[in-house]
Amino acid sequence: MLANPKQIEPPTDDKRWRFVQATMRRNGFRRSALIETLHTVQESFGFLDEEALQYVAASLHVPLSQVYGVSTFYHLFSLKPAGKHSCVVCTGTACYIKGGPRLLEKIEQTYGIKPGETTEDEQVSLMTARCVGACGLAPVAVFDGEVLGNQDPEKTLATLRRWSDDA
Repeated sequence: MLANPKQIEPPTDDKRWRFVQATMRRNGFRRSALIETLHTVQESFGFLDEEALQYVAASLHVPLSQVYGVSTFYHLFSLKPAGKHSCVVCTGTACYIKGGPRLLEKIEQTYGIKPGETTEDEQVSLMTARCVGACGLAPVAVFDGEVLGNQDPEKTLATLRRWSDDA
């Protein structure tokens, strides 16, 4: 595999770009390496910012609109830095019926964030999931990977407050 003769310089001299370049080089700077390259950027930097999307697009000779489309289509990619903690509220059928929307509403009112957003102090990122597979415990919220069932707005806020106290 030959190196890309018109290799684009990374946006900064941050050493993490070397991992991104290695991924692109290993795949011959082919367009088909787009998803793998975006995964490497996200693993390295924690999210995909505008600068990274432009760099990947130029390096792989893919239109920026396509890079943006792929990065927004797959829910594992994030265009914003994640908070120190994550709260995922299940919106599957059982959780929805048993009060999932009330959990979300209370979090939104208390913290001023909607799903996909992070608090201004970067402590909490709020997300939703279609189903976390714990329907018997509905409604369910996942706090930093720990599944907690039988949630009500007060229990959920109590867990979130513990994170604020730790800050």
